[in-house]
Amino acid sequence: MPDHIIILIILAAILALFIWGKYRYDVVAIFGLLATVVTGLVPATKAFTGFASPATITVALVLILSYALTRSGATDFIDKIVNKASGRPTTHIIALAFLAGALSMFINNVAALALFIPIAINSARSANRSLSCILMPLSFGSILGGLVTLIGTPPNIIISSYRQTNIGSPFNMFDFAPVGGTVALIGILFISLVGWRFIRVRIKGGESKADFFEIESYVSEIKVTKDSSLVGKTIKEIEEATEDLDIVLFSLIHKKQRFTTPSQNYVIEKSDILLIEGGPEAIDKFVSKYSLEIVAPEKVDKKILHSDEAETYEVVVQPRSSIEGRLVQNLAFRRRFGVNLLGVSRQGRPYRGRLKSFRINAGDVLLIHGSPELISEINASYGLLPLAERQFEVGRKKYDALFALGIFSVAIALSTFNYLSIQIALAIAVLAMIVLRIIPLREIYYKVDWPIIVLLGAMIPVGQALETSGATALLVDGLLSIAKGLSPIFILAIILIITMTLSDILNNAATAILMAPLALSIAQKLQANPDSFLMAVAVGASCAFLTPIGHQNNALILGPGGYKFGDYWILGLPLEIIIVLVSIPMISIVFPLY
Repeated sequence: MPDHIIILIILAAILALFIWGKYRYDVVAIFGLLATVVTGLVPATKAFTGFASPATITVALVLILSYALTRSGATDFIDKIVNKASGRPTTHIIALAFLAGALSMFINNVAALALFIPIAINSARSANRSLSCILMPLSFGSILGGLVTLIGTPPNIIISSYRQTNIGSPFNMFDFAPVGGTVALIGILFISLVGWRFIRVRIKGGESKADFFEIESYVSEIKVTKDSSLVGKTIKEIEEATEDLDIVLFSLIHKKQRFTTPSQNYVIEKSDILLIEGGPEAIDKFVSKYSLEIVAPEKVDKKILHSDEAETYEVVVQPRSSIEGRLVQNLAFRRRFGVNLLGVSRQGRPYRGRLKSFRINAGDVLLIHGSPELISEINASYGLLPLAERQFEVGRKKYDALFALGIFSVAIALSTFNYLSIQIALAIAVLAMIVLRIIPLREIYYKVDWPIIVLLGAMIPVGQALETSGATALLVDGLLSIAKGLSPIFILAIILIITMTLSDILNNAATAILMAPLALSIAQKLQANPDSFLMAVAVGASCAFLTPIGHQNNALILGPGGYKFGDYWILGLPLEIIIVLVSIPMISIVFPLY
């Protein structure tokens, strides 16, 4: 079988698995890489060269620096600006979208959104405004801001690296700004002034996630009577005995002493008060089975849920979290961390079924009860994003923000004026922040989004095989034969639209890797300026607004905003049309086709 047919079959399988979504995309990318090696399309000696690619290294460094800037407190002023602008919906959305877009120019746009979500939620609650109205514009604004600079989004880094490999020099830091900046400005203005009015309001103004869970309505105080068979049993034994009941024993009171997160080895005594979370039917079964007594349910001790020792926290499951796709019963929240999972919410609606059989998805909101320190640990371990107001970072020093901004600015300047490559400049910046203890060394590896690094490292050789096998030439000839007689400007628009469409269902980095060879080959066939077509791919790969799966930011707001899958295209479709209408003329002006 010809090589170009084999690579197209492998590529079709990769795309199908990406769209299916059963397996995480880094696993799919490794499958594709190994398939090309086994079939001889990629030499075994070059199988892992993608991990040494400038694009892969740059993305990792940008993720570390993004964390350093937010941890140092360099962005703390944002909260005050947003609160001042939250008086009216339009000014509120303008402030959020523009500030998120501006920040996304210099840190990863996913990190920028993660920083803004707690700010947006707090300001919306204060203004009695719907989260549905502001979180989607916030997400879209942060995505658009990434278009402006080299480091704002992975596709720009990939396209720059591809240009360096195939043309001889990369795109510089602000080469994307004339096109990307114009698209971002007009796009954010559209979202802020007009577009947000299209959004379906799924969450009423002033509601919070705690309101959705209504957890206090599902918490009961249960007294252990002297005749109860629970007397003398440990909490662990009780949990094992009640696995068939959908309840959570998360706290207790012993002789007026509160134990907000009691040890599993605690032995139950008579007259102990157990705090049980569960539905009325499950509570009734538990009480009758073990001869217990319900203490007036309308007087549940709220200090157990909200105290100095422990509090309830709402956290959202980020895409590629280690708990994504897992059943609640398989999560070791209590055993490993000493915290309780009290409830889950999907698309703004609390789940009232059997909690243990609930399978976690990205965008789900979890209600967790425990101490602040333990909650921070579980968030870091499982990739969860707190929806509460950001807390002061432990160990932050007075001048960390100033030093972090200074180091980062110097690195950007060295790269912009071509004194150093972007990879070396950012690596020096990371080292400087480690030496000055702005970021602890132990935290660096936890802040790298390893699935995206694996995706890049694996897909880059697959993209190269697409070219060396002749498959790219075959696809280009087919596309040009279909578009025969069309002006190059229309072909440029087709490339942009195809890229945007793929990015709405695939990861944006994978889209850039696959489309870059195709765009360059078309430019060469047309004897046109390759930069025009590469820039179209850069814009299109980063503009995924029709679905919650195309970009990590869109998945991140799915639960907190209460959105449904079909809500995104209502705002996303007119936004993507505007992007096409703006970017094609701008590309033609800044990077003339001939």
